[in-house]
Amino acid sequence: MRLVLIGDGESPHLLKWARALSQQRELELWAASTRGFAPEFHFLIPEDRRLALGTDPSHAGGNIAVLKQLPALGAWLRKVDADWLHAHYLTSHGTLAWAARRGWKLRARIAGSAWGSDILVTPNQGWAYRWLTTQVLKACAVTTSDSEHMAARMRELGAAEVMTFPFGLEQMPKQNVRKQPWLFFANRGLEPIYQPHRVIEVFAAIAAKRPEARLVVANDGSLRGALEDQARSLGLADRIEFTGRLDATAQGRRYAHARWFLSLPESDSVSVSVLEAMAHECLPILSDLPANHEVLGTAGSLELVQPETLLGRHGLILKHDEDLATLPDRLQLLVGEADVGGQSVDADRLGAANRAWIAEHAMFGPAVSRFIERLKRA
Repeated sequence: MRLVLIGDGESPHLLKWARALSQQRELELWAASTRGFAPEFHFLIPEDRRLALGTDPSHAGGNIAVLKQLPALGAWLRKVDADWLHAHYLTSHGTLAWAARRGWKLRARIAGSAWGSDILVTPNQGWAYRWLTTQVLKACAVTTSDSEHMAARMRELGAAEVMTFPFGLEQMPKQNVRKQPWLFFANRGLEPIYQPHRVIEVFAAIAAKRPEARLVVANDGSLRGALEDQARSLGLADRIEFTGRLDATAQGRRYAHARWFLSLPESDSVSVSVLEAMAHECLPILSDLPANHEVLGTAGSLELVQPETLLGRHGLILKHDEDLATLPDRLQLLVGEADVGGQSVDADRLGAANRAWIAEHAMFGPAVSRFIERLKRA
């Protein structure tokens, strides 16, 4: 079976799909990128099976620059004669796959993978975006979503079949260090949609009652300067560390030591960062979003998990109007009393249960295998 990935070849997310697909037997993998390709692609897909269109959508006129490359893409796809076009991010690359299939009368069917904002944000920006999204979804024989919430929205917009599975982990991380009981870790982008100011506010409420509490903020973005000013104004400059972006190894070390993981975006699907944190036995504190409720398997808020419940997923959903003054006591109630060394047996067990759940339910390789089997049956 010949499958062409269509997306941004410089994106780590498309690279992750390519790694998983390259492990599938009896699959001939090709790729078309609207930009270039990350270096690792050279080891996954031969150069004669790749097309780099060389656009820079963020600086060259948005999707107009991409659409100008449609003739080159269509002609290349006609020569490839694939069984499947697998488009990633539906309102851009899905549009290319749909237009190329129609314009060049390709026999290939389309599989579309939604990434989040292409379904949860873009269709709400006007009737034209909604119409385009609907046309792309209707053109897809199969689509994938990483949350039931997003899958339901895709069906509302016209998707016929949606396979739902997490954009999970490629392998389980090692976890063999002791947790620091009041160490918090946050690594979402420092941009408005991720509400990093809210992360600082939540930590400040905890730090007011837990003098040993520390927060590591491991990412970068347009709000970094304002957040550093916020930390100083709250008197927390020496308790909040801004590291900038970290590579996977450095992030792994930070996850490993942290007991708590903070992720409070205003809009999100299932976050890989949250899954990574749970695999490292962290207890996540998440914003009140449908996908986050899916991750933790609950519709409750701060009382959603009883410490004696040692199976399943464990963490907290923080409502928008939550009383932050009571948050430190509620966190302590969740993890139980600490021993003389500052460790909590309950917290360790809850973290271990999170890790076990990820290993069973949120690994990416098995999900991709099921996806390929579905394409083979079509």
